[in-house]
Amino acid sequence: MNFDNIEYLQHGNDRQRQAYSILTNNQVLSKLKQFDPVLVGTIPINIDIENSDLDIICCFADKQEFQKSVTDNFGNERSFTIREQPSLDTLAIVANFFLDGFEIEIFGQSIPTRQQFAYRHLIVEHNLLNKHGEKFRQQIIELKRQGRKTEPAFALALGLTGDPYTELLKFERMTKGRTAMENKYCET
Repeated sequence: MNFDNIEYLQHGNDRQRQAYSILTNNQVLSKLKQFDPVLVGTIPINIDIENSDLDIICCFADKQEFQKSVTDNFGNERSFTIREQPSLDTLAIVANFFLDGFEIEIFGQSIPTRQQFAYRHLIVEHNLLNKHGEKFRQQIIELKRQGRKTEPAFALALGLTGDPYTELLKFERMTKGRTAMENKYCET
């Protein structure tokens, strides 16, 4: 599955098609193009629940430039906020706002997008869903409806112990190897 281009959403379920429409009609990814944006999270892999947001990760070389660009492009959207957030590996800039009934979260780090945890988890989760099938997917959705975050839901369903975010990354070897795109550096 190529998550680099959101065209696949056009052929998905209703919520995926709505997400595609919102992102394209509002040119969200185009406005973030210089920051190598990638849509991640639950909607691309069809495990979203009613209040799931659209998570977009970005890579920046200059945090002030990134903050300014995000604020200039989306600062007038409903409930817009932007903040610095310490992350496990580096500082992140996180913006949230609403577009056409969807909450959007833009998450930027100085780490290439395909090396960020959110992208790596997306790939692992996608592979696990393909491997374990529809019953497993429904189990994840039900755990999320019960209030669990995505990675802890996967860990519980798989019987993993320890930190779910770290444990899931142990499944990366299931992927068929990293592509050049996954290893590219921040080019802003």
